[in-house]
Amino acid sequence: MRYDRRAWRWVRAAAILAAGLALYGCATLGALRAFVQPLHIESATDRPAELRLGGGGLGGGRIGLPDAATLRLWARIENPNAFGLTLSAIDGSVYLEDTRAASVDFPLGLPLEPRLEQVVPLDITLRLSDLPGLGGVIGRAVSGNPLAYRLEGRITLDAGALGQPTFGPSTLLRGEVRAFR
Repeated sequence: MRYDRRAWRWVRAAAILAAGLALYGCATLGALRAFVQPLHIESATDRPAELRLGGGGLGGGRIGLPDAATLRLWARIENPNAFGLTLSAIDGSVYLEDTRAASVDFPLGLPLEPRLEQVVPLDITLRLSDLPGLGGVIGRAVSGNPLAYRLEGRITLDAGALGQPTFGPSTLLRGEVRAFR
């Protein structure tokens, strides 16, 4: 059997194109995760979470209870990768005592050095008038009881030439918080 050189070139070009498409398909299906490890995120144990109560009454006859609060969570974020990258965003939901309290969408742009960690604050405003299910939770907080919190969501990274992988959903932070006025 004789192969025509022109036919051989077409076969070789088709093989290169197929390999390129396969590589592109693998990258879009999560092959980036083989190169980019997810960040390690946990609550900073040396910086307690804070729930700052503010505002007037809820307007529904509950005089003395606040209508807004700010939840400050301290996150210890470690980049386990051998290269620097940027934490582009965190999006998800915050729960107080298993009651959904707020949606979060942090466009961060936080540069992270290789194999180092940083502690960063995440401030979340809670509009209690929009969340009637939180009335009892805030009542417990006003009386000085600690509240369990958790932040569930996804993180998006900017890894330069390696792309912008997203990890999650998962529980990113959890702990307890006490309220302050």
